[in-house]
Amino acid sequence: MTQWLPAALLALLSFGLWGLFTKLAIVYIDSKSALVFQTVGVVIVGLITMGMLNFKPATDIKGLSFGLLTGLAYGIGCLFYFIAADKGKIITVVTLTALYPLVTIILSYFLLREAVTLKQCVGIFLALAAIYFMS
Repeated sequence: MTQWLPAALLALLSFGLWGLFTKLAIVYIDSKSALVFQTVGVVIVGLITMGMLNFKPATDIKGLSFGLLTGLAYGIGCLFYFIAADKGKIITVVTLTALYPLVTIILSYFLLREAVTLKQCVGIFLALAAIYFMS
């Protein structure tokens, strides 16, 4: 088994629970409040991680900047995710937003000059077809 696979499977499980918990939260509270409480959960995980690093995170300015941009993009995405989940069916919202790797692949191709294989192009096409069929 490759070293990254257990972590990826745990991430898959966590994101699956995240999608379910989102809909359960907005049954009882509004989407913006749910986002705030989700953020509290993220901060708790961040504090635990900081404790594991003995409060000595890496401080390279470029890494720090991209880390902050990651958080901003995540927060903005979560805001719109919660709004969409509040207004739509969670099955459709989760499926559509789970296709975010398409954006990463396209940006990586143009900005990072990463190669995209024919097999991956077929996958991109099928993901785009999934958007059509799920909407």
